[in-house]
Amino acid sequence: MLECNRFAIQEHKKILSSVQSYDIRNGDTGEIVGSACENISGLTKGLRWVVSKHLMPTTVEVREKPDDSLVFTLRRGWYIFKSTVEVRDAQGQLVGTFRSKFFTISGGFHVYDKDGKYFAHVKGSMFGFNYRFLTEDGKVELGHVAKKLGGVAGLAKELFFSADNYFLEVNPDLAQQPIAKMLLLAATLAVDIIYKSESKGGADLGDID
Repeated sequence: MLECNRFAIQEHKKILSSVQSYDIRNGDTGEIVGSACENISGLTKGLRWVVSKHLMPTTVEVREKPDDSLVFTLRRGWYIFKSTVEVRDAQGQLVGTFRSKFFTISGGFHVYDKDGKYFAHVKGSMFGFNYRFLTEDGKVELGHVAKKLGGVAGLAKELFFSADNYFLEVNPDLAQQPIAKMLLLAATLAVDIIYKSESKGGADLGDID
């Protein structure tokens, strides 16, 4: 999965389900290369019908096809005003963390590596799923997320995807850096599964610093 530089993320639409799940496709070919699914307890599933989802903990498992081997997990505990999301590899080792901004309604967050070193921040319109991951100084774009990937012949007609799905394109300079791609893919999933929930559907603020 992490050999890809372009990812297409396709959400499963389920009726009467409190759990989110996704197919992860090669953004150039459309081939399914992995999946992402929340793995939460039955109690948490039940509580989601009566307690706001954004207040509750969650774990997301990302697995690779064809054998469904674990690639990484995202974990977030109970949320009050500011949350921290951990990314851990298949062996349970910390890869990085995402830290939300205090009292933000835009869902903005920062990405740090396993040693706590600043890796990226989000810039753009997360509500419209058109945003960039930038280095701390803002000079280098590490990845870009949008509803479409222009110029990709394999997906030109977008036969597989609805308006609710989106694409991550990783900077080619990171092609041989699987940990960096893991953090960017995890951060993209976190926007939809975690931070959009925390934003509670506020208006699009347009720019996230």
